[in-house]
Amino acid sequence: MWLSFQRDWFLSVNHFARYTPLLHAPFEVYAKYGVALFAAALLLSWWLARRESPRVMAAALWAPVGTLVAVGLNQPLVGHFHEARPYTLFPHALLLVSRSQDFAFPSDHAVMAGAVAAGVLLAHRRLGTLTAVAAVLMAFTRVYVGVHLPLDVVVGLLFGAAVTTLGYLLFHRPIAALVARLSRTAIGPLLTRAHPVDAG
Repeated sequence: MWLSFQRDWFLSVNHFARYTPLLHAPFEVYAKYGVALFAAALLLSWWLARRESPRVMAAALWAPVGTLVAVGLNQPLVGHFHEARPYTLFPHALLLVSRSQDFAFPSDHAVMAGAVAAGVLLAHRRLGTLTAVAAVLMAFTRVYVGVHLPLDVVVGLLFGAAVTTLGYLLFHRPIAALVARLSRTAIGPLLTRAHPVDAG
């Protein structure tokens, strides 16, 4: 039943793609190169955190690390599940990008997007909300262009967000303490806009 539901879900999105040719170019670009937007969100999160507390900076610094951890942990999962791409399952489905040789579940792009969104949200509510919207759009476009089934991206988003959030809960205290300590050193301007505290 679930497989049938996912099949119908994918085919519905693919049908929508066939009748929205004006979206093909922007969605194709975003599905392929939207990673740059998430890199920019991480950079902006760090820049804004310089005005905040060590806890906020800890979240901003953990976000890219958590993202790398999430994507790294996803690799053995992809190899374990060996899920075929939808264009293999549905040869007549519309495909807007080139074929990939790797497996589909969970989606690396969705894992990355979910991890970044969660990490940024831990530091900044507004920027994190915008990044979460961008993450959902990334997940949708990966289905829209024909390279993933819906479950690939849904699980990817949740997995990426879970890894980043869990890592932050485990490590935010020592990271925040390290940020506070380093803020009093020569690299302090990278961590805070406040003047270093003179220990003497």
